[in-house]
Amino acid sequence: MNGSEDHRVVTICGSTRFMDQMREVNLRETAAGHAVFAPGCNLKEPHELWATEELAEPLKARLDPLHRAKIRLADEVVIVGDYIGDSTRAEIEYARSLGLPIRYTHPEVNPYTEEG
Repeated sequence: MNGSEDHRVVTICGSTRFMDQMREVNLRETAAGHAVFAPGCNLKEPHELWATEELAEPLKARLDPLHRAKIRLADEVVIVGDYIGDSTRAEIEYARSLGLPIRYTHPEVNPYTEEG
């Protein structure tokens, strides 16, 4: 376990279209005493840090490895939302390869329901 027994480290994953839901999960996990990692940039919302392609492209290239680092530091991963796209599926595969428990806010989208 990366965190102490009382303070589990939870990494939130999912499409940034669910940022409002991610904020709610972050709030609830934090209130439960967990240390939380979550996506910090939503490139779908306008911001000066990624306002042009020249700014956005290098940022995009850094975000995937950064989020994988957040997954590596986790004791558990929470998948947020009722849709799993390619990026989230890759995050799930990565967490599974590390043997991390994965929880879903919408269990019906779990691609491994039949496998366990």
